[in-house]
Amino acid sequence: MELFARATLLTGAAAIALIPTPAMAQSAEPPAAEAAAEPPATEAPAQAAVEPPAAEAAAEDGGDIVVTARRRDELLQDVPIAVTAYSGTQLQREGAVDITDIGDTTPNVTLENSRATNSTLTAFIRGIGQQDPVAGFEQGVGLYLDDVYLNRPQGSVLDIYDVERIEILRGPQGTLYGRNTIGGAIKYVTRRLSAEPRVEVRGTVGTYGQLDGVATVSYPIADIVRVGASAARLYRNGFGNNITVGEDNYDKNVVAGRISAEIGRDDSALLRLSGDYTRDTSHARGGHRLIPGLLSGTPVDDDVFDSFGGQSDPRQKVTNKGAAAHGQLAVAEGIKLKSITAYRKDNSRGPIDFDATPLVDVDVPGIYKNKQFSQEFQLEVERGALSGVAGVYYLDADAQTLFDVRLFTTFTSPTLGGFAAFTNADVNTKTWAVFGDFTYDINQQFAVSVGARYTDDRRKASIFRQSYLGNGSPIFGGLGIPFGAATSDFDGKRTDTAFTPRASVSYKPNDDHHFYASYAKGFKGGGFDPRGSTTAAPDLNGDGTVDDDEIYDYMTFEPEKVTSYELGWKGSFLDKRVSAGLALFHADYQDMQIPASNACVDANGNASFCGETSNAGKARIRGIEFEGNARLFGEPGGSRLNFAWSLGYLDAKFKEYKTFLLFDENLVPFAGGPQPVDLADFRKVQNTPKWTASGTLSYATRVAGGALNLNSTLAYRSKSQQFETPIPQLDQKGFALWSAGATYDLPGNHWTVGVYGKNLTDKKYVTAGYNFLYQNPYTGEFIGNGIGAGPAFGVPGYDAALGREGVLTAYYGNPRQVFFTLGYKF
Repeated sequence: MELFARATLLTGAAAIALIPTPAMAQSAEPPAAEAAAEPPATEAPAQAAVEPPAAEAAAEDGGDIVVTARRRDELLQDVPIAVTAYSGTQLQREGAVDITDIGDTTPNVTLENSRATNSTLTAFIRGIGQQDPVAGFEQGVGLYLDDVYLNRPQGSVLDIYDVERIEILRGPQGTLYGRNTIGGAIKYVTRRLSAEPRVEVRGTVGTYGQLDGVATVSYPIADIVRVGASAARLYRNGFGNNITVGEDNYDKNVVAGRISAEIGRDDSALLRLSGDYTRDTSHARGGHRLIPGLLSGTPVDDDVFDSFGGQSDPRQKVTNKGAAAHGQLAVAEGIKLKSITAYRKDNSRGPIDFDATPLVDVDVPGIYKNKQFSQEFQLEVERGALSGVAGVYYLDADAQTLFDVRLFTTFTSPTLGGFAAFTNADVNTKTWAVFGDFTYDINQQFAVSVGARYTDDRRKASIFRQSYLGNGSPIFGGLGIPFGAATSDFDGKRTDTAFTPRASVSYKPNDDHHFYASYAKGFKGGGFDPRGSTTAAPDLNGDGTVDDDEIYDYMTFEPEKVTSYELGWKGSFLDKRVSAGLALFHADYQDMQIPASNACVDANGNASFCGETSNAGKARIRGIEFEGNARLFGEPGGSRLNFAWSLGYLDAKFKEYKTFLLFDENLVPFAGGPQPVDLADFRKVQNTPKWTASGTLSYATRVAGGALNLNSTLAYRSKSQQFETPIPQLDQKGFALWSAGATYDLPGNHWTVGVYGKNLTDKKYVTAGYNFLYQNPYTGEFIGNGIGAGPAFGVPGYDAALGREGVLTAYYGNPRQVFFTLGYKF
């Protein structure tokens, strides 16, 4: 029945696109002409869009930019939202490798690989995000591939190839993009097919054995039918080595492909079919220990990209695939129907060696399985003074996470000794929404926009946890024996609803300036902690037993909500030699979901690993964003020097952070047991530097009949914390990254050569990490004397809260890389 439903909807999308267009339908240019007619891009992040290379010079000199931030084509300057857009050509010129690269030059944005993986994305915008990828937790930043929402972060570090543009929308986007966009949204838009035959190939060689190849082809097989395909092979040796297992560490081995077909002469009636596949067989990233092993004495290695982790099973493999059908039909003058149907599936398996030592101690083999089906229908209106979009959306998604937590193994009997906590969490999400967002131009200077979305979000969770004596559960090839009763055998469901409105007022004193004020609300769904242990649920009413309601309350958490207010200006001056945007915002963030993973004792009396997520926090987030582009000298079509900049300031402060503790700030036990405390004064919003800034100088000129482009970027981020509790060894101090590139398009515009340098000063900086050491829960200061793990190698000041080795492990951003490219197109 499920397959029949999908086939029916795909057929329906095709039917919408192929119905004969009425004579009054709005006309559009064919794809090739459309690309040529679109406003070209600038080198500035704030002013980038789709463009043919020949027209780039005009864009750098103030050309209009088209984006789809409000689900319809609009000039960037007309959109009352803080948006940064990057063109595919700009990303190629700057040597961008994957989607995380654009975080360096976008204000108040953090995009990183999630700890031990190459392909799971951690995203924060304006202090809101989520870095825990297991089933049950929702993202705070929505990622969209050709307007298809990616429900899970696995496989979301999208490599940049065959891309038309990437847009980053900052602030809650709950009206048009729905749940889980309370921080913002990232739109990855692939390139449309050309009406003319096109072939592009590009090869790259670089340091660390980098060897990449990308090929793209498109061909019109009939007057209204075009087909295309892209393939990428991305390879690099490791930045370091896993010394214990003898493998590369931080390597890359990715194969990816995309096929597409378009049926239709122009946008008045168009069906676009696409399919994509990615396989990542890179090794799992091993962490770098920041203190010696408390039990084994494993040293702190001099190279931060080396690891001693002995956990290498299962071999890391990530596959991600999907299919989509986009149909649109102009049914009347200024009225267009759209349908977006998509199915996606991904599987990830790999190890995480938390302690990064040869011993089996806090080693986690894991499997993530995700699939989703989504359907969206839109009605787009653009008639006179009224423009906007209304629609309905449906998502059916399953996320399953399986993992062991192997806490220790004895030296004498690695098979029978040891303990493992196995978890199987399966979460199903069914959500539907109805939405609308419309703008009415009162006159040439004033416009009002109003929108709203109603969301019904239903979640079912099945969580099973079992303890094993031995070296692990049979699911991961272990020979462990089940011990005692299951520590979780939980089934729960919840329904959350949300109304997320948006309103803005725009004032344009002339064609060069746009002032706006906006109000928006966002919503992130509630759920169930997949690491929760039902046997750890407290007796809340003090009757001596823990009933089903108390277990449910312990395992579940409520939705997050944010209310945002923004004042903005977008404009240009000096005859469009300078274009810029400024945004001032204030957000009230309520019921923040705070995941916690703690050492615990299970119902069988074993030291174990438990999760507990609570809606502990309230925060106030306010800040400023200023970005733009200036042509310092030169004229359109000639030699010219541009300077692009971005500046972000965030003042993020907890207003409330409630929890229960056993002792006060001086570690003196409370009389009468645990007491409620508010730790707001001791906590900071994670992954949120106060300052982000970047500056890019780019120079373009003609040399020997070809086009030479030079660029250099310096990007700065002030200090930030990995978690809400301070951890000085993990928390990254302020740092700057310097990158540069040069490209030359040979005469004839067929051949392109380029050379790029990333992180040219070879700065070492922490992007993620793990900590399971005893800390003062107020100050974050480590407490202990190191003797709890054994006198031979005890490290004064540290005691292991989980396992025996003591987990304090860091992951780092990429070191200096230099690479060369050669491209050919016709």
